[in-house]
Amino acid sequence: MATPASEAALEARLTQLRATDAEAFLELLFREFYRPLGAVINRVVQDRAVTEDLLQDVFLRVWNGRETLTISTTYGAYLYRAALNAALRHAERSQRQVAWTAAPASAEPATDDALHALYEQEAQASVAAALALLPPQCRVVFTMSRYDELSYQQIADTLEISPKTVENQMGKALRILRRQLSGLLKNLYLLL
Repeated sequence: MATPASEAALEARLTQLRATDAEAFLELLFREFYRPLGAVINRVVQDRAVTEDLLQDVFLRVWNGRETLTISTTYGAYLYRAALNAALRHAERSQRQVAWTAAPASAEPATDDALHALYEQEAQASVAAALALLPPQCRVVFTMSRYDELSYQQIADTLEISPKTVENQMGKALRILRRQLSGLLKNLYLLL
């Protein structure tokens, strides 16, 4: 593990190279962070080829945005967050693809009003149960956003929290609800 002094020296060197030699800047980033970032991504996607593709994308984004790149933390923290986000986006897209391919190719629409009403009742009960599983602040933020149709800024002002906290709570709520309601979504597909 690197010492704080060596991390500070690396940050200073990266800042200097970024201003003077873009290729050396990227080479140093690549040399210092390729393996640790690969480990982060591979923990999420667990596929070496996909890991290498995602790593290449992360470094390509840095290279393409090198002139306008704004880093408010360290280069390491920025790259770790970028790598983790790339891995999580890939995992989410993969899950959606699996769900889409698992859906029936064609389904006969339900025309029976009683059957439709039953599905609607089950859906409402499932949504209510899933909402009850949310942590209290997530539930409040989600309800204000989706049912009261307030913007993130309005929610932040009302609850006296930051807009970023609202955004984080919404993300958490949506992840939990997606997971809890995945079976319901398959049933709704049959209704459409």
